[in-house]
Amino acid sequence: MQHAGDTRRLGNILIDQEWITAESLALALSIHLNLPFADLSRQTVSSELIKIIPENVARRYQLIPVEISNGSLLVVMEDPTDIRVLSEISALTGMNITPSVGVGMDIQSAIDLHYKANKEIEREVAEFSGSLEIADADLDASAILEDPVVRAVDMLLEQAVRDRASDIHIVPDHDSVRVRYRVDGMLIDALSLPHGSHYQLLSRIKVLAGMNIAERRRPQDGQFSYEASGEEIFFRVATSDTTWGEMATIRILGRTESILNLDGLGMQEQTIEQFKRIVQSPFGMVLVAGPTGSGKTTTLYAALNQLDRKRYNILTIEDPVEYNFTGINQIQVNRAAEITFASGLRGVMRLDPDKIMVGEIRDVETASAAVQAALTGHLVLSSIHANDAAGTLFRLVHLGIDHYLINSSVLGMVSQRLIRLTCPHCKTTVIPTEQISEIYQAEMGEPLNEFQKGEGCTYCHETGYLGRIGVFELLRVNNEIRQMFSAGASSSEIKSTAIKAGMLSMLKDGLLKVKQGITTPTEVLRNVYSVE
Repeated sequence: MQHAGDTRRLGNILIDQEWITAESLALALSIHLNLPFADLSRQTVSSELIKIIPENVARRYQLIPVEISNGSLLVVMEDPTDIRVLSEISALTGMNITPSVGVGMDIQSAIDLHYKANKEIEREVAEFSGSLEIADADLDASAILEDPVVRAVDMLLEQAVRDRASDIHIVPDHDSVRVRYRVDGMLIDALSLPHGSHYQLLSRIKVLAGMNIAERRRPQDGQFSYEASGEEIFFRVATSDTTWGEMATIRILGRTESILNLDGLGMQEQTIEQFKRIVQSPFGMVLVAGPTGSGKTTTLYAALNQLDRKRYNILTIEDPVEYNFTGINQIQVNRAAEITFASGLRGVMRLDPDKIMVGEIRDVETASAAVQAALTGHLVLSSIHANDAAGTLFRLVHLGIDHYLINSSVLGMVSQRLIRLTCPHCKTTVIPTEQISEIYQAEMGEPLNEFQKGEGCTYCHETGYLGRIGVFELLRVNNEIRQMFSAGASSSEIKSTAIKAGMLSMLKDGLLKVKQGITTPTEVLRNVYSVE
């Protein structure tokens, strides 16, 4: 055992060089040490076992208890040769410890998964729930800052970050307050709290976000930052009154996993190369289309990262500024100061810009200003709501922009959706249904004999999916497309022409990802097929 530490250090070097996997190293160590290997993705951990070892100890030593057998506690560890840690855990639990070998990242994920703060949140809420009536609108803000409320909200935010949530919903019902997390695009129930905790929870969140705690009838929005899991996380808050009281939605921003790089978005190689060339154009307009929550802003930010910040004056107008960039001048929409997308864009034009990003084109005033900026020698990047890439042209027409101005300014349109990835911990090979086979054959021109599907495990909340990736289509506006658009061609005709010229549709992009084994046909069809 004395050489195990050296073996692990050598193994970590090989992992960094991508010569072996972390799982291969753990398996080799288990054989070398004659200890069992634990596959945590298949391991069920009871809540009673979690209580045996405190969370801070589990995180400090990277271990998790998984089973009691013959009076001995089986503990999965990254380094099962550390005698000091084994002795400390034995003294802490009063039990004999049987170590087993696990993969470091799997142990961390298991700790995040099983050491949930739900019980602690409920305990803190019980201390203040009902102590302040919801009807008390004139309460002093200091009452909201009492420790139990602060701790409950802090734990709620921390748990949402650990669960990889993109949004937190705090929704009052007739007899409770529901807390829901949106994970990989799907809402899951996280907590049900007493109705008497509603006012205090909402007020604490409003204090953090700089909102008016006494105003509960009108919609409000705000934002704040908070350190969770060792990194600064940004939260955007929106509130609105409902039948049973005021609800809040908290968007979670700025996590390190959201590295804004075009190569990491999920575009196919031919799409990403074309998109990079378009973004390097000296002038014109590039639009990213899709519904709310489809990752448009992330794509725009990734495109900004392709630009030379030393050579160009790059400005953005955003609502809100979600990520901060060095070397890029970012302007926040402020309606109280009469700074909108349209007025901000007109103001930016006086600041000698080279490249401009407009958060969203949603009205004729903003659309006209963006087109004018593109026609006067600037590259304009923006998002817009449209079903697909070809539909973006007609969305601009609907906003009141003339055909000839659209033809003269628009360089290309990206349309996108987010689809869930097959969970790598529980994926298995399955045979497609006849309907899925027919759709795949028609689009890909080849049969689909099998594909990878997650069975459901602790890591993916029994959904079979873990994480998300984009599916894209990029329509480059060439002379043929311009002539068709001017002649009154329909959106479907323009799309068909673009596909014949080599454009990958979102459906085909998604089915290519099925072929690559990273998602399922059902997930692609659920998100994309309706627009084909």
